[in-house]
Amino acid sequence: MRDDLPTLAAEAYTYGYPLLQDLHAVGRAPTFNTFVDTPGPNPDLVTSTAQLDLSGGPLWLRVPATGGRYHVIQFIDAWTHNFAYVGSRTTRDEPREYLLVPPGWAGREEPAAEVIRVPTMIATLIARFPQKSDITLQRMYPQVALDGLPSPQPGVPDDVRFLEELRRSLAAFPPSPAERRYQRRFTPLGVFADGNSPYTTLPREQRLALREGLDRGRDGLEEAATTAHAAPVNGWTNDVHAFDYNLDYFEVGTIDAPQWTIPDRDAAHLARAVAARTRLWGSHAYETVEAALHKDADGDRLTGARTYTLPLPPLPNATLAAYTAADQHPITTIPIEPESPTRVHAPDGEFHLVLRIYAPPEPGLRLPPLAKA
Repeated sequence: MRDDLPTLAAEAYTYGYPLLQDLHAVGRAPTFNTFVDTPGPNPDLVTSTAQLDLSGGPLWLRVPATGGRYHVIQFIDAWTHNFAYVGSRTTRDEPREYLLVPPGWAGREEPAAEVIRVPTMIATLIARFPQKSDITLQRMYPQVALDGLPSPQPGVPDDVRFLEELRRSLAAFPPSPAERRYQRRFTPLGVFADGNSPYTTLPREQRLALREGLDRGRDGLEEAATTAHAAPVNGWTNDVHAFDYNLDYFEVGTIDAPQWTIPDRDAAHLARAVAARTRLWGSHAYETVEAALHKDADGDRLTGARTYTLPLPPLPNATLAAYTAADQHPITTIPIEPESPTRVHAPDGEFHLVLRIYAPPEPGLRLPPLAKA
């Protein structure tokens, strides 16, 4: 069994990384069940985020109308699956009310309620609206205490802490029945142990085997994060299927179709891990296309010392932004010219471009190359 432990631990790292990455991000939120404005890449859209804790029961979500302008609320479970989209692409543009119910909910709801079933007790909502809006969340049972996030048991060595966090999180946020069957392979690792952590008193040989596997899994994910991308077209990298790993939960606004799912679970798990490592909480390409460009039509890296032109087709819900390698937020946003080539210029230094198209008419749109002016 010792020979199998490193291989299993490496697989468990890829499998569990998205869950733990998500929970670490959720844990940085100042509060649960409240929308908080967050910086977004598109200056034409106001972005706000809510971290949900449904351990105290359902939540009412109230969404205002926007007068026909683009908007969306993206729903993400604890495993980073996009399981619902409420917005102009799929739902009517009028004041709406939804009841968000937790896993296993068997209580009553109003007959007219539009119900969205949340797969995990913890979830994330990302709202993008044309202006600051009155999106609200209201607990059905505000008097009930919330469970919050699980904590690892103290005393677990740092080199196997990942498995202890995974053990606690698997118990708190179990996935779909199909995924639970898949998870059984990880039983020898101790991630399903009840009660006290098995990692506080590991024999030295077993601990070394687990550490070897976790290191192997971490290295494998880093390699995949730099190589598992679609080949560039005209210099643009557009991973249309980077977020197609949800195979089990499809609520309002999602598309349960072969072209938008990765049928092989091993491949889906790797795609999920890469997405969590590189673009946590990204959305399906049928909701948002996100294409990146690092070089111009001549193969030269982009620099603020030059001006470029980009002949884009009409894109009513799009933004073009420039980033440096170190910035998570754009150094500048570039107006897209609808009738003539867009002129691209950024501050001095090297940069790259990210084009985001919301509710794209064609997710696989072939984008033109960027030419020096």
